Amino acid sequence: MSTATRGTAVAEHAERLWNAVTTGDEYAAGDVVVQALGDGTDPESVLLDVIGAVQRRVGLEWAANRLTVAQEHAATAINDRVIATFGYVLRRPEPHLGRITVACVDGEWHAMPARLLSEVLRLRGFQVDYLGAQVPAPHLVAHLHRTGPDAVALSGSIATRLPTAHATITACQAAATPVIAGGAAFGPDGRYARLLGAEAWAPDARSAADRLARPLPRPHAAHQPLDDLPHLADQEYTLVTRSSGRLVKAVLAGLEERIPAMRSYTDLQRQYTAEDLAHIVEFLATALYVGDAELFTGFLTWTAGILTARGVPAASLVPALELLGAELRDFPRATGLLQAARTNLAGQAAGAELPA
Repeated sequence: MSTATRGTAVAEHAERLWNAVTTGDEYAAGDVVVQALGDGTDPESVLLDVIGAVQRRVGLEWAANRLTVAQEHAATAINDRVIATFGYVLRRPEPHLGRITVACVDGEWHAMPARLLSEVLRLRGFQVDYLGAQVPAPHLVAHLHRTGPDAVALSGSIATRLPTAHATITACQAAATPVIAGGAAFGPDGRYARLLGAEAWAPDARSAADRLARPLPRPHAAHQPLDDLPHLADQEYTLVTRSSGRLVKAVLAGLEERIPAMRSYTDLQRQYTAEDLAHIVEFLATALYVGDAELFTGFLTWTAGILTARGVPAASLVPALELLGAELRDFPRATGLLQAARTNLAGQAAGAELPA
């Protein structure tokens, strides 16, 4: 079979799986995978170019407001169960490479990338301990002491978990176990993996498996977060994190003064608004932690796109940022991040108003 023919077959399998998961047909989804494997499609390609591709599409369609949260969850659950099909229809190689622990950062519920990596590693002959979503660092370290793996593959999709990821990386290294980090949380170029001291980073499951075929560097001597991030000495991250509840309440009250229509919001609308503000504060705190304005502006750009897809003007973010800036006027780094974000949003708004 030629490369082009294989590519066409994979695309067709992916389209059929998409139709199955978006209609909630778990049996049809399982049939797609069984047939793909039966047709001779490489198992790794079924995992990454069929199931993985469909999962990425699910996320994009949710962001574009073409799938509901319930549909996104249902599709993800079906994909997760479909992966289990591999254990019944495919002979797995005996483990002959190293032992790898695969885990998600504590607080990280998006487990599919880690699950796909685990299956790819097993196909390539690694012994894998897949610990799943939201693994507290003490439990992960206890597992490392008990099993002695060659490395930890740490997955994170949401950037707000980076401070926790940092503590987890440090704890693994203190247990003499190197860490390879992966997932959207660590940046498209792996900048946050390097910043937080991970021994390696990989942009995808294939790259991670390739990298793990070679021994990772042994961890450095035990160190503290301040050794990696000396800017944390100004305490802005800590103070913003500790005052997040107060900040959300203050900004919510200020928005009601500026936007009278908000005074007639239902309790549910107020709850959603408060949750959105809490996300903004959490991403601001994370940007303070890593010392990178692009993390905050990138989040707000993404949020603006989400709001626009749902018929909410992205400009509605600006008053919230202004009010938050007033609350944090004595915090120079936070003030700078908020100003950069407002400038970025203003530039987007101006660009959107240009004639086609």
